[in-house]
Formats: sequence, C-alpha cells, structure tokens
Amino acid sequence: MANINTISGARLKEMLLMGAALLEQNKAVIDSLNVFPVPDGDTGTNMSMTMQGAVKELRALSDDAGAGDVAKAASVGSLKSARGNSGVILSQILRGFAKEIGTSKELTGEMFALALTSGTQSAYKAVMKPKEGTMLTVARMASEAVSVASQKDASLENLINVMVESGDEAVKITPDLLPVLKEAGVVDSGGKGLMTVLRGFKLVLDGESIENYQEAIPKEEIQSNADITLEDVNDIKFGYCTEFFIIHLVETFKESDLDAFRDKLMSLGDSVVVAYDADFVKVHVHSNEPGNVLQFAMQLGEIDKVKIENMREQNREITAKMKANEKEMAFIAVSSGSGIEEIFKDLGASSIITGGQTMNPSIDTIAHAIARANARNVLVLPNNSNIILAAQQAAELAKCNVKVIPSRNIMQGISAAIAYDETASADENEEAMKEALAGVNSGAVTFAVRDTTYNGLDIKEGNIIGMLNGRIEVVGEDVETVSLELTRKLMELVDEPTFTVLYGEDVSEESANAFTEKVGAEFPNAECAVQMGGQPLYYYLFSVE
Repeated sequence: MANINTISGARLKEMLLMGAALLEQNKAVIDSLNVFPVPDGDTGTNMSMTMQGAVKELRALSDDAGAGDVAKAASVGSLKSARGNSGVILSQILRGFAKEIGTSKELTGEMFALALTSGTQSAYKAVMKPKEGTMLTVARMASEAVSVASQKDASLENLINVMVESGDEAVKITPDLLPVLKEAGVVDSGGKGLMTVLRGFKLVLDGESIENYQEAIPKEEIQSNADITLEDVNDIKFGYCTEFFIIHLVETFKESDLDAFRDKLMSLGDSVVVAYDADFVKVHVHSNEPGNVLQFAMQLGEIDKVKIENMREQNREITAKMKANEKEMAFIAVSSGSGIEEIFKDLGASSIITGGQTMNPSIDTIAHAIARANARNVLVLPNNSNIILAAQQAAELAKCNVKVIPSRNIMQGISAAIAYDETASADENEEAMKEALAGVNSGAVTFAVRDTTYNGLDIKEGNIIGMLNGRIEVVGEDVETVSLELTRKLMELVDEPTFTVLYGEDVSEESANAFTEKVGAEFPNAECAVQMGGQPLYYYLFSVE
C-alpha cells in the first residue's frame, strides 16, 4: 500500500464501488453462513442489494465530487435500498460515516477513525435490542481498534490495515459471543458481509483488483417518467420530462457525436437516455430547459414525436387529488402469496407490499407504500422478523403518523389485521393489534437448504423442517409427518384451540383438506379452518389461538 495521507472523493468513490463489487461477488458464500437453514432473505443477498443502491447514487455523482458528497450519496442510496436487518444496519453504518465527514473535500486518517466510530454508533442506535456476536460487534471492534491506532499513527495505510485485521478477528470470535452460531459451526454472516465491503477499501488502496470487477456491478437502470411517484415528484430538481426522436440524421453524423450530445444533456439535467439505432436516435431527459435540449438535438438531425411534460404541474394535480381523498386511518401489509394477499385485502389493507422470505422489501419500497396509503395515520404489518427494522426506518421517513405493528410472521399479521378498526384511533389500533398478535402461536413447514445443526437437531439439506414460533422443533423426511408432529406441539399450547392452516403453492387443495381432516379427527375439540395461501417455499403456515 502506498503512503497515503488523504483520500479524495474520487478515491473514496472507488473504494465504495470496490466494496460493493466484492460483496456482490461473494454474496452466495455469505448467504451460506446463515444459521437458519430455511429458504430466507439471506444476508449476503440483502447486503449486496443494499450496496447496489449506494452504487446507483455514486454513479450519478460528478467526477470532482468531494469525499463528503461521496459518503452522503452512499448513505442515501443504501438507505433507500436497504433490505433485511443486515441491510438496514449497513445503511446506518454508512449514514453515521457520512455524517462525520460532512462537507469535507478530502478524508484524513483522523477523520476516517472518527467516521468509523460514528457509523458504529449510528448502527447501534438503529437496533432496538443490540445483540453482541453480530455485525454490530464487528463494526464496534474494528472502529475501536482504528480509534486507538489513530492516536499513534493516523496514516491511512495503517488505519485501513488495522480496520481489516481487527474486523476479521472480530468475525472469528462471533461464535463465542452468540451460542447459536457456535452450535451451527458458522461465524456471523452480517459481520462477514461488512468485512467484505471494508476489504474492498483495502484492495483499492493496495492497487489490487478483483476478477470481473466491472461485471460484478449491475448496470444502472434509468426509470421512465411513468414510474415517478408522488415522493419522487415532491423533490423534483428538473421539472420537464422531455422525450423525442432524432430522425434523418445529418450526413456528417457519426456515433461519436452521441457522446458529445449526451454530455450536453447531462449538463442540463438527469435521467438521460440516448439510444441509437440504424437511422434514428431516441432521447429521454429531465431538465429545466427543454428548449435548449431540442436545440442541441437539431444539430444532429430533425426532431420528431416530441413530448414535453411538466412534472411539477403533475405534482400539483396529484397532491390536490390525494389531499382530497386522504383518509384518517389505513394499514398496509407485507405479503407473499396470492391467497395471503386476498386475505389482507379482505381485512381492509390499503396496500400490499410483495415480499417476505426470499425478497425482503427495501426501506424505500415500504416508505412508498406508506405514502400511497394516503392517510394521516398508517399502521404497518411487516409480517417477517427480518423486515421489522426496515419498516421502522421507513416510518421515520414518513410525513404522516406511522405505527409499526411488530408482526414476525404472516399468521401474526393476519390476527393483527382482524383486530384492526378503521374507526378507532391510531393508539387504540396499535394496542389492539399488538394484543392480537401476542396471542398467536405460529407454525411453518418448509425444507432445509443446507446441512446444519440447530437447537440440538442434526439437519440435512432437503429435510422437511417444522418451526414453532420461529424455532426449529421438528425434522423429518416427508411433509405430512412433520406437519402432524408440529401440529401436536402447537395444540399443547392452547386448551380450546382455533387451528388455521394456509397451504402453499406446492400443496394441492386436496392434500391440504385431507391433512386438516386428520387434525380434526385427532383433536375433536379444535376448531379447524383451511385456506389457500399460495405462499412459495413454505408448504404450510399454521396458527393456534
């Protein structure tokens, strides 16, 4: 590593992009460290998708952006795209890091040490009950080591080395701090993901590269005006969406002319798309000077099919319409499966967020759903323990009163939704819905995606597993046997049970009805109900109340 005393904005941007690329390249390895062998929204995937949000914002920066601007862009992008608890924590680390740097053009060693500490503090504050042995521990130990080292040698090459070495050591000891990791024989996946990003910093300063670096970062997708939401329009920087074709190109036209044209458009606005075909060019840009855009275009040929839309006026119309239709109370729910979605809609959900085990919705997605509910008070049902933190962060961004009802699974969410009363106050609904979900004992039947040991059970890939209130309690070879054994454990928890079954997309209606009949015969005092959930990956979801 060269002797480096400061990091410029361009270098910091390169470091963050390398960290994102390295994380994307290794996300499958990090996913494999998850303790639970269920098909879940895995840590590596969630963290990588979070970092891709940062990548999108970073790519939009000018080449001369300072370190503060770069750090802020990474913070904003990761926050909008944060998925799962690991993604939210990562976004908070970047948020605290950026807050400390502020508007500084360059990053010194002393500032780097303070920024790491600020990032760790921000992450701890975001978690309601911080648990040691997780990525929080890794962040804390790395930042503490860097802080101490900076007192003796604040050169960046020294601090980066200390950060990586201390962070790696912290990852190694996570099983000693969290028994469930030791039982499964793995280190903390979130901590491993964080160190993968930070190792990208070291690669850049060492002048090293990773294989297929450019291919590891997906190309940015430009969204069309049709995708703009009210939240986007409220912060419009460039007010006119301009689309047109350039036809009958001038005789001297060459493809290299498009580069100069594209640069001119970038100087006038954003969301620039310049697509060239054999004899025409398709143009899309958001700017405040549509006339100048067209003037530049006419230097290349004739303009055709011009469409200019005033996005600020669209905003005024949308805002007025939404204000006129604003409700007092609404609730939204995260759901996976067509049957489950219908259940929540029937119970009065204003909006359904598609997500769950294999795709945790981002903070931005949840925030948009809250805004679309168009109510002064919105209650959010995350219906997944890995989505609660993202929902809480989205609530902080909302302009209305938002209460997150901490439903940890679909069955708790349904029970809470039944207790919802649109005529009651937000506080009354919160109390009633929390009380309802607290009375639910839930079960789930799925399959193991890897070999592991958990809760004293030896689990092999492909085994059928039954979970009771989030803990793996039953392991077997076939769905019905595991489902019946899990049901028996659930029935022991309630004297006069109401037993509800939601069957997944891989279970037929006939099989579900036959299973429920067996349950009814074995437990004649139970009130049994079966319904199509359509959920992927989970054969059955149960609740006993």
